Amino acid sequence: MYFCKKKIGGLGIQVLIEIIGTLAFALSGIRLSSAKNFDWFGAYIIGFVTAIGGGTVRDLLLNVTPFWMTTPFYLIVTAIALFLFIVFENQLKKLKLTLFFFDAIGLGLFVVVGIEKALENGFPFWVAIILGTITGALGGVIRDVLINETPLIFRKDIYATACVLGGLVYFGAIHLQFPLIITELLAAFTVIFTRIFAMKYSIALPNLGKK
Repeated sequence: MYFCKKKIGGLGIQVLIEIIGTLAFALSGIRLSSAKNFDWFGAYIIGFVTAIGGGTVRDLLLNVTPFWMTTPFYLIVTAIALFLFIVFENQLKKLKLTLFFFDAIGLGLFVVVGIEKALENGFPFWVAIILGTITGALGGVIRDVLINETPLIFRKDIYATACVLGGLVYFGAIHLQFPLIITELLAAFTVIFTRIFAMKYSIALPNLGKK
């Protein structure tokens, strides 16, 4: 993995972030595919694209080999997500807002992934925030386009704005010299909380041209 080597209980916390983020995003894509009556293979592809789409664009912008091409990790985690959905499909479908929460979790965790990848490649914080937003949000955009839905990022939802807020919190915590794990958790939580809070209280940016 491309993260720093900080370990917790023998497992890199950044690796754990990748596992949870990939699983969450893959499940969000698979759940939405199910609503569109995709077959297992189609659902797997949508789940995989959702999980790796933003990071792929980020790596292309950084002029490095896309992360998923160096390890089968992401293919395997997406397969696990599909298996879990098949086994627990009825339970997941009964849970309201399942897709939303999976998407929010993946968004928050992958923003952290994108920020740290940009910093490791020597870019300034404002570039890191942009690449963190791309990492978190673009997979969902590709997913929605493939299933013929208007991407969340283009609707009234607080989506990319939540990513930017998470990035600002990340750099605020770094400036205050918080431990890395605390910085990562604060940034991810900010994104997730902002998405949930905005949805619960119907907070949205105004439409352009709307009086």
